[in-house]
Amino acid sequence: MKLRKKLLAVGLGFGFMVTSSAMAADTIKFGIIGPHSGNLASYGLPSVNAAKLVVDKMNAAGGVNGMQIELLIEDDECAPEKATNAASKLVSDGAQVVLGGICSGATIAAMPIFKDAGVLAMSPSATNDSLTTSGDYPNFFRTIAPNFAQAPPMADFTMDKLGAKKIAVIHDKGDYGKPLAEGAKAHIEKSGKAEVVLFEGVTPEAVDYSAIVQKIKRSGADAVIFGGYHPEASKIVSGMRKKRLKAAFVSDDGVKDNTFIKVAGKDAEGVYAAGPQDNSDNPLSTNAAAEHKKAFNSDPGAFFDGAYAATTVILNAIAKAGSTELDAMKKVLQTEMVDTPVGKIKFDEKGDAIGVGFSMYVVKDGAFILAD
Repeated sequence: MKLRKKLLAVGLGFGFMVTSSAMAADTIKFGIIGPHSGNLASYGLPSVNAAKLVVDKMNAAGGVNGMQIELLIEDDECAPEKATNAASKLVSDGAQVVLGGICSGATIAAMPIFKDAGVLAMSPSATNDSLTTSGDYPNFFRTIAPNFAQAPPMADFTMDKLGAKKIAVIHDKGDYGKPLAEGAKAHIEKSGKAEVVLFEGVTPEAVDYSAIVQKIKRSGADAVIFGGYHPEASKIVSGMRKKRLKAAFVSDDGVKDNTFIKVAGKDAEGVYAAGPQDNSDNPLSTNAAAEHKKAFNSDPGAFFDGAYAATTVILNAIAKAGSTELDAMKKVLQTEMVDTPVGKIKFDEKGDAIGVGFSMYVVKDGAFILAD
């Protein structure tokens, strides 16, 4: 749909233009998809909050191209079968752009629906490589680096910083955790600096992980690399500590979440996890966190910066393109640098953000901090 092009320069610090007129009858329908309930809600709710903050400011200033922004929010619980229903609902409700998905498996399930509808989808967190490398989803973009940029630093940190020589690589068999673990395994083996003494998947949401803990113990591993999400990670690391296994536990951005610390308790101390690059020196990140604190009386959670950035660049693309037509927005996204909480970014031809990466964190005194 073509939008009105009469723009009035009202700056909000996002580097794009908005109008002071709120007279337009139409709205821009901005969809949000992700886990808003269930075990993984802590991944999805921060993205809803981020979008609300950006959209509320834009609407208060008059909207984009004379149009107000309407949020359409659907819960997929990070479950692929629910993601297809949620995506179909967004499309039938007229969503013109979408923030999400959050988990890789759910995102992969939803993308064909968004692709067929010609709807741009941008994720702050789905890192599965194939989402951009396969070429199947020309409508997909993300503000987080992919797995192939995460697995090698995790492996190098484990070998070089922690000095591990025998590493057990575990995963949750999913579209996020398994490819990440496979990437770490391949990197370790290629480096020749350590041995992968165990490579195995576990069943998500199992009550007991004592069997894998026993295998880790028998393997003689001095470090474990886990690819997956915090519910499984918390149970595995707690099981290891109960068996008095001192092997270092290293995981991914799916574990770098305060819910992991709450669930694992004292067993979380000393756990390492990769996460989106530290943005504490970026004033836009600091300001966005302060906005969240003021609006919701809490600190932002996982992937908040990426979601705030995604909302910002999507609305910028609509404003500059004068349209929600996919090709017109893609041209803006791939050519124009925009200041965001994750840095000044634009996107390559595959849809990956240029200029984002990962940092390593460690739990110390009940909080994730940058690892040395």
